[in-house]
Amino acid sequence: MELGIEGKWALVCAASKGLGKGCATALAKEGVNVVITARGADVLEATARDLRALGRGEIRAVAGDITTEAGRAAALAACPQVDILVNNAGGPPPGDFRDWDRDDWLRALDANMLAPIELIRAALDPMLARGFGRIVNITSSAVKAPIATLGLSNGARSGLTGFVAGLARQTGGRNVTINNLLPGSFATDRLEATLAAAARASGRALDELRAERARQNPARRFGTPEEFGAVCAFLCSLQAGYLNGQNLLLDGGAFPGTF
Repeated sequence: MELGIEGKWALVCAASKGLGKGCATALAKEGVNVVITARGADVLEATARDLRALGRGEIRAVAGDITTEAGRAAALAACPQVDILVNNAGGPPPGDFRDWDRDDWLRALDANMLAPIELIRAALDPMLARGFGRIVNITSSAVKAPIATLGLSNGARSGLTGFVAGLARQTGGRNVTINNLLPGSFATDRLEATLAAAARASGRALDELRAERARQNPARRFGTPEEFGAVCAFLCSLQAGYLNGQNLLLDGGAFPGTF
């Protein structure tokens, strides 16, 4: 399918690896000009080289912390116009809410709610003026099915979800859509770190635990960043203009509910 977004400009956050890189790669394959940002300069530049090797749109890399005002300003300055915005940030650590203080909550809110809202605020009005815009927020399956130990993520990402639910109903009539992608278990460094921690805590072999967790998913495997990126690219396409204000769960069928 020709997605009709060749030549558009996209800003993809936390794009040096994992799901962010999957989204940036899928967009670059469609001929989109992509600005990628992440904190680690070396890994980010390596990703930029990979994207440039695809030989399609222009690729720009901006190292910085997207949760800060300076990091957002630098990323936005590198993007001539934001036709496509992919909000993404690593999730806060797990734990017991009794151990979290106000600063822990504020860090979670800054990364997973307020920073995406600030980027939406910067990009939205120009999108509306041009009559085209696609905003995709990468949140978590925990928004749909909260995980007790991920209270910081549950709270911050659910706050962003509620905000988007109201805003998206005001933008669709001018061909600007805002949707959320909710990943389940994907084969990323973050999942590997989580599995390694669980293996250490349980005294089990990492390979054994990894295989068991994969078998527990109805798909009998973990998702890949490439297939996640493909869904993101479709949400950014011309064809997805009637898909707006939705929370799309990508979890291999793990969520047991009907809705």
